[in-house]
Formats: sequence, structure tokens, C-alpha cells
Amino acid sequence: MNMGDSHVVPLSRQAVEVLRALERFTGTRKYVFSVAAVADRPMSENTGNAALRRMGYSGDDQTGHGFRSMASTLLSEQGFPPDVIELQLAHVERNKVRAAYNKARRLAERRVMMQAWADYLDGLRRTSRGTINEHL
Repeated sequence: MNMGDSHVVPLSRQAVEVLRALERFTGTRKYVFSVAAVADRPMSENTGNAALRRMGYSGDDQTGHGFRSMASTLLSEQGFPPDVIELQLAHVERNKVRAAYNKARRLAERRVMMQAWADYLDGLRRTSRGTINEHL
């Protein structure tokens, strides 16, 4: 996490299913997505970017960090409050006074939002043709 702060992340039921399936490979490791040769180090953003390149996406098409921007935009278009989206993305409040007084995590709203996001992605997977289905 940025600057060592903890960040609570509500998970959709789909995300929990994936993590449970991965547990068979990761066991009791500290990280689910670790460096292949060093299980106690998290994989870097470059690992995700390299995977995207192998799938044929250029750096102009998509980056690992670009998924955050895409999610923020699409969640906003689906009507979720900007403050809830920003909390989920672990963005820090820039207004120092507001940051000092407002410690709300809005977990209930974030749970609903993350389940809606996972359901949205599942819907895209079900209705898409071609390239996206080849990679899922």
C-alpha cells in the first residue's frame, strides 16, 4: 500500500471464489501474486504489463494501472458516488481538513459497488465474442 497505510478491500463473491481456487497453489504464502522465484516478494506492476504485452496489447492499448482508470470511469458512469470509488482505489483525500476529520471507509457501499462491478465484468464475458473470451 502507498506510504504503508492499510487498505481494506471488500471482495465480490467472484473474487473470493478465485482466491479460494488459487489457495491450492499459493498455500500459506504471504502473497497470492508473488515473484515466481521469491515467494515472499509481491509481483511488480511490470509483471502484469508483460502479460498484457504477451496477449498482444501495446502500452498504448492497455497497462495494468489502466484498469484502475477504466474501473473508475465505468463505475462513475454506473452512478456510484465519486467518494466511494476514490476510497476503493485507495486515493488519499487532498483536502487536508476533510482528510483530518473524515475517516469513513463506507464499506457497505463499497461491498455493493464491488459486487456490481464483478457482475458487470461477468456480463461482458458472457456477451463478448472473440479476443476477450480467448484470454478468460
